[in-house]
Amino acid sequence: MTKYTLYRGDALTRLTELPSGTVDCVICDPPYNSGGRTTQERTGRSARDKYTTAGSKKVLPDFPGENKDQRSYGFWLSQLLTEAHRLSVDGATACVFTDWRQLPTTTDALQAGGWLWRGIVPWYKPAARPQKGRITQNCEFVVWGSRGAMDPERNPVYLRGLLEGSQPSGSKREHITQKPVTMMRDLVKICPPGGTVLDFTAGSGSTGVAALLEGRSFLGIELTDHYADIAERRLAEAQQAADDERAPA
Repeated sequence: MTKYTLYRGDALTRLTELPSGTVDCVICDPPYNSGGRTTQERTGRSARDKYTTAGSKKVLPDFPGENKDQRSYGFWLSQLLTEAHRLSVDGATACVFTDWRQLPTTTDALQAGGWLWRGIVPWYKPAARPQKGRITQNCEFVVWGSRGAMDPERNPVYLRGLLEGSQPSGSKREHITQKPVTMMRDLVKICPPGGTVLDFTAGSGSTGVAALLEGRSFLGIELTDHYADIAERRLAEAQQAADDERAPA
């Protein structure tokens, strides 16, 4: 039976409290500290200012941690990925979302955290906002790696090197940077069946929902109480759906 645990609080503090060698896969979507052409735009605006359309009818609560400069972001992420590396078993994988501005910093942080960098997976977003006179930014990225060598027989899957999906909209959008569950269900398959997926920036819980629906366990950490409440609800619903699906007829 799958299961989940969601901790509240600062990610680095909570990670240091957890035992080593208990995680099979790390999938995280940290605050990119990006979203602007200049340093002032990146560090002087809130996440809501950066990533939601002005005048939007639906007001989504902000989240902290979105105003670091690039060096601070790289140092912070390196610390988190170092702790996540300690928590992981040999051969575990790590997948970290990023955008084009922070791609070099993210690849550096992954390697500084002890992970063997294995590649970059593009995330194609069909419904990205068009930009008049410019090339539309339809793509973000997942930087991925492993804790040392990987045993392909432990999880003999063939996964595509491209993710595709648009951010939820309308009533289905519950977080400013929410990822589509269908796409996340594809990504969590990098974790062996029955294994544990860690997301130390859990947000509204999409990684955990996908993990539970795909027969994995989930360990999450979320700092903001508002989003932790949403994640708790969504995880409970996903756990129930997974249990119902696997119940004997």
